[in-house]
Amino acid sequence: MRILFILFILFNTALGFSQEAVFSINESVYKFPKTIEGVVLEHTFVFTNTGTVPLFINDFAVACTCTKVIYSKDPILPGKSGTVKIIFDTNGKYEYQDREILLSVNTKKKTVKLRFKVFVIPKED
Repeated sequence: MRILFILFILFNTALGFSQEAVFSINESVYKFPKTIEGVVLEHTFVFTNTGTVPLFINDFAVACTCTKVIYSKDPILPGKSGTVKIIFDTNGKYEYQDREILLSVNTKKKTVKLRFKVFVIPKED
């Protein structure tokens, strides 16, 4: 009986460790076309939770306040999709811009990196 109990505990523990959320995305880098300074750019990344438990985006980090991030606060259930919308204000930005958004998530890696690139043409005074 004791061996059966131990096997039951080990089996349940093994199943518990294999359950995780998985952030799956086809396009983690987006390239905007050349843009004149002052334009506000927007792009929406679409991802799917291919894991076995709900996926949560807990927080995000960006390099400057010129980049805004909008994401669902609700859990993304297994097999379902969610979005991360980025809004980039090019005002005061010049030439090649390569920006990262770090998402804090409940996946095995704990963070997901999204990027966007754009060449900003300075506006003439």
